[in-house]
Amino acid sequence: MTTGEPLDVLVVGGGITGAGIVLDSVTRGLTTGIVEMQDWAAGTSSWSSKLVHGGVRYLYNLDFKLVAEGLRERGLLLTKTAPHLVKAQPFLWPLKQPVIERVYSALGIGLYDAMAVIGHRGMAVPIQKHYSRAGVQELFPDVRADKLVGGIRFYDARVDDARLVMTLVRTAQSFGAHAAARTQVVDYVKEGGRVVGAEVIDLETGTRHTIRATRVINATGVWTEETEALGGTEGGLQVLASKGAHVVIPKDRISGDVGLFLRTEKSVLFIIPWQRYWIIGTTDTPWDEERLHPVATRADVDYILEHANDVLSSNLTFEDVIGVYAGLRPLVQPGTKDGGTASTKVSRDHTVVESAPGLTVISGGKLTSYRLMAEHAVDHALGDEAKRKPSVTPDTPLIGAPRLEAITRQAPQIAARYGWDKARMEHLLGRYGSDLDTLLALVDDDPELGKPLESAPAYLRAEVTMAVQYEGALHLEDILMRRVRLFFEHRDRGVSAVEEVALLVAPLLEWDEQTVRREVSAYAEMAAAEEAALGTMTDAEAEAARLAVADVVPLAELEN
Repeated sequence: MTTGEPLDVLVVGGGITGAGIVLDSVTRGLTTGIVEMQDWAAGTSSWSSKLVHGGVRYLYNLDFKLVAEGLRERGLLLTKTAPHLVKAQPFLWPLKQPVIERVYSALGIGLYDAMAVIGHRGMAVPIQKHYSRAGVQELFPDVRADKLVGGIRFYDARVDDARLVMTLVRTAQSFGAHAAARTQVVDYVKEGGRVVGAEVIDLETGTRHTIRATRVINATGVWTEETEALGGTEGGLQVLASKGAHVVIPKDRISGDVGLFLRTEKSVLFIIPWQRYWIIGTTDTPWDEERLHPVATRADVDYILEHANDVLSSNLTFEDVIGVYAGLRPLVQPGTKDGGTASTKVSRDHTVVESAPGLTVISGGKLTSYRLMAEHAVDHALGDEAKRKPSVTPDTPLIGAPRLEAITRQAPQIAARYGWDKARMEHLLGRYGSDLDTLLALVDDDPELGKPLESAPAYLRAEVTMAVQYEGALHLEDILMRRVRLFFEHRDRGVSAVEEVALLVAPLLEWDEQTVRREVSAYAEMAAAEEAALGTMTDAEAEAARLAVADVVPLAELEN
């Protein structure tokens, strides 16, 4: 991160919104930098439902604008900007009534399909298809026959959320953007009442820097109120934090070929198939604890399993759960903070304001619409200048997207050359796309990297090396939580793989034996704290259990 000549734009916050903004800004020809106080996507953006969707449930609220925007952005991601990361995903909408509900639902999903085709100017995914009860059970054998009369299949998409964020940052860097993780804004620089930069601390070294910028854009999600307060204003956005918890179930524990979309009394429940497991969620409850480490409780897990078992014959139990995670949604709250608004009633739309002269603040929204949110934020910050430098991100593919079809067709030859099977190639192409060439070069230099991790054979040793050399990982938790995602894919949260990963990482990050031991212990203690939190029934108890261990890189205290 440069501290010399002023930047045109400094972005604060390295989640999906900030990552989108830094790419949008730099590709307009603006000198741009981004800082994130943790790892990329360490907050909300790595703990979502991992869906790219228009939000079919928002049609119930007649929020057509929000749905149309989401569907248009979904189409861009699927076909142009990130087809390697974002994959079409069929879902089944179970029907409980034979005529009225089928007609009503068919009209709603039909509108959803129509809006998608119009917004994308073509079909990015197939349109709806209707099934009888027998047809539904053929498609998803574990759906309980007594709970439905039929179903409608429709399409959305899924994505590894943390990988999307990291790829956005890498793509922005390829265009010249400066990026610094583990770098916390502790104050804004002000001249004549205008924000002209930020004071930051490199949390790795403790060094303080001043970064000057013509415009600063705050994209800190659930930390919006704390970080915008550094601008010295009482105005700006007020953000409600809503917790969403998810559980991960082994792939063979549920028999089905599509996902399930279920409405609950509080929100919706998705049962989403991935290559090696199912993700089931989510909850939607206000979170009043510390926002740095939201955690799921046993009550959250029980709630999710109860609703899943209401339609599944699988009879899932707590012992079936191999992973649990929770994140916080930043919901822009209208009016004052008085009067406890239910999180499910607050809009998922985003809001952009000028909190102070020179300081643009954006919050709200959802992962799917990150690109549009970024465009709106940069337009707002630039003002009239935006007309001369419009956004080009609709036509800017992310790293891994160019030449994707060509390398996909070469997959059989690549697999034969390195001794990998079809499942391995599907895994690698879905993570790296055409950037697989970079990983292959690592293996060519050191064939040992082409071997699977002993404790996590779904991943290659080269993927750990890739995480450090090209994807910005600085600590074991960065790798195991957001690059090689054993934190929720393995029952032990990846602890059994920590030593092996640490030995691969140590020479790359120049760790001595003391650092290795500190990193290994820190990860194991964090995993134990998460497990302890899962044994509690309330958010307060869970948060106390999680905060019992210190962070591997503690944050600086803000002076408001």
